[in-house]
Amino acid sequence: MQDIIDIFEERGFIEQITDREGLKRLAEGTITCYIGFDPTAKSLHVGNLIPIMALSHMQRQGHRPIVVMGGGTALVGDPSGKTEARPIMSREEIEENAERLKVQFSKFLDFSEGRAIMVNNADWLVELKYIDFLREIGRHFSVNRMLSAESYKIRLKAGLSFIEFNYMLLQAYDFWYLFKHYNCRLQMGGNDQWGNIVAGIELTRRLEGETIYGLTFPLITTSSGMKMGKTHKGAVWLEPELTSPYEYYQYWINQDDRDVERFLALFTFLPMDEVRRLGALKDEAIREAKEILAYEATKICHGEEEAKKAREASKILFSKSPLKEAPDTIPTILFPYREIEDGIPAYILFHRAGLCSSRSEARRLIGQGGGYINNKGIESFDQIIDLGYLKDDYILLKAGKKRFVKVKIKRDT
Repeated sequence: MQDIIDIFEERGFIEQITDREGLKRLAEGTITCYIGFDPTAKSLHVGNLIPIMALSHMQRQGHRPIVVMGGGTALVGDPSGKTEARPIMSREEIEENAERLKVQFSKFLDFSEGRAIMVNNADWLVELKYIDFLREIGRHFSVNRMLSAESYKIRLKAGLSFIEFNYMLLQAYDFWYLFKHYNCRLQMGGNDQWGNIVAGIELTRRLEGETIYGLTFPLITTSSGMKMGKTHKGAVWLEPELTSPYEYYQYWINQDDRDVERFLALFTFLPMDEVRRLGALKDEAIREAKEILAYEATKICHGEEEAKKAREASKILFSKSPLKEAPDTIPTILFPYREIEDGIPAYILFHRAGLCSSRSEARRLIGQGGGYINNKGIESFDQIIDLGYLKDDYILLKAGKKRFVKVKIKRDT
């Protein structure tokens, strides 16, 4: 079986390791590792995929992942990578988010029979006694050293609250707690977590005299410089009610040619020989690699059946043959019958359908020839769309070459 560190290095997961050779020796046995996720939203998104895929690779190689829901740390707010303080959330909101995220993690990890573990750090952080915590844990931290951490230096310019300043201590305590109770010897996370991870390693060394390890992932951006997981509509969510499997598939198939090989390595489980073969394809042939990237990524997140539906819908919509029927899997909105009966200007319909962020953007899109109704170009931005455009019970809108929305008519009851 291939060494997990070699797998991570070959696939591009590693930015920094505290002790590479020591960790490789540890990997000869079974490693218990963890990554923390603060439940600050109702869904994970594509930006979370690197750590999730890393945990999945660990499990595939026989190691034991721990997913730490940050029900406790989310009450404080991580300043890492942020230029301003996160909004303070209620415990009820955090707990509700944590329950939703548990369902999403089960698509990537097998939690049966202890193969992976999910815990909530609120279980041990919320009950801490403040004075005892300061005396037993806080005394091991140097304020000067903490302020030298990159995450704190960035925030000091804009203002760092005292509550956020405690975050490093809490995350370090998490690592020590997991070592103590689960023999967890590896924490992984984004490179902005390096200072927090090292703090946990140092705290455990001081308290237990034991060596534990840290590994960070690089910040992944596209070749165009965009942060992973961002589109014209915002974040690409892993929750199908927020980003449908079809939209998720489209996100991946529309990646820049320059990113395909790198993303196949990071976001699929395909063997690296196949990744390199697909990455070497050029010009029109690169479409095959993009289709495989989109299918494999969608299958991991949403299951094989949804991936097949998304792939088939994509082939139908982007075929050069005339479109006979719009697939059910594409994004669909319900629109009041009376508004279509009375007629609505095309640019307003495009905005209401979510294809444009504003009416002015919709006017520009249509004016530049990028708007289509039922695959026919729109003549003017204020062209009236009415019941005459209905095909069966829907109207198909298209923005540019790649974005579709099916407008279904909601009849009065």
